[in-house]
Amino acid sequence: MGDVVNEELARVVAEYSFAYLMTVTADGRPHAVAVQPRPVGDVLHVKELGNRSRTNAQERPRVSLLWPPEDVHGYSLIVDGEAQVDGGALRLTPTRAVRHRPHGDGSGVTGCDSDCLPIELDAG
Repeated sequence: MGDVVNEELARVVAEYSFAYLMTVTADGRPHAVAVQPRPVGDVLHVKELGNRSRTNAQERPRVSLLWPPEDVHGYSLIVDGEAQVDGGALRLTPTRAVRHRPHGDGSGVTGCDSDCLPIELDAG
């Protein structure tokens, strides 16, 4: 990616007010906390991680961010990536991004029984 997280992804992220950071505990249980990720350079930056989220991300850096829809018929945004913990903050390098909602008007694209709109994360 260039100087900024993929421009389309940055634009879509700006449409949401908050996300859930999804990490995994040592015994395999999911752990979710509300956060406000912001595009900074070529990553998504999350400030002020709690102890459990920080430990989970350090030990198991494959994490996800889930932005819930603003209304019942809207899209959720799901971004998977590799986390790097820096002090009390997290930097997520996106590896996959998709806007998702349950069966809707059938206008979704490929590989999803629901209405899925992948966001291309090209490397160049």
